[in-house]
Amino acid sequence: MKIAPSILSADMLNLGADVQKVEDAGAEYLHIDIMDGNFVPNLSFGANVVKALRPQSKMVFDVHLMVNNPENWVEDFIKAGADIVGVHYEATPHIHRALDLIKKNNAKAEVVINPGTPVSAIESVLSIVDQVLVMTVDPGFGGQKFIPETLEKIRQLHQIKEERNLNFDIEVDGGINEETVKLCRETGATVAVAGSYVFNSGNETHAERINKLRN
Repeated sequence: MKIAPSILSADMLNLGADVQKVEDAGAEYLHIDIMDGNFVPNLSFGANVVKALRPQSKMVFDVHLMVNNPENWVEDFIKAGADIVGVHYEATPHIHRALDLIKKNNAKAEVVINPGTPVSAIESVLSIVDQVLVMTVDPGFGGQKFIPETLEKIRQLHQIKEERNLNFDIEVDGGINEETVKLCRETGATVAVAGSYVFNSGNETHAERINKLRN
């Protein structure tokens, strides 16, 4: 399983140093949450933060757009250095157009679904995406409790992937720790986002926490 620490839980005053720590600890992805204050209540980063971090890291930049009308944001974040761009099914009436725009700009396309959105809503775009992000908490706030009902969606996606011979990663985000990640992995998840579990690691190192998630 690939691990994607979320910088939402990093030390904003020492963001570059924190990013370096998780890269040195073996993380493959860096999860970057973009929030517009409309689709979700919080505000976070702009493309300038992605651009500033890009020269400092070789990790895959996994940019999660929690914004309305994400097709208006896609190109700026890809130009800034995003490798994967995730757009919410719920955030646009033009989900196919948004995903196609990501692909046309030479980044990997990810479709994201909230806990209340069924897998059936995105079946028509599964053949064109590189990754599906299943939100295992409601989006917008860190530190929430994992919603166990989302495991069934991971299972469904894994089954569709196998039956149709599709090739997309299944990412999970929200309430991920060493217990919940096992449940996600067993049902088919291949990428795990973890914020507070990694960055607020207490007496353990970032590498110890990342290895617990991976294994």
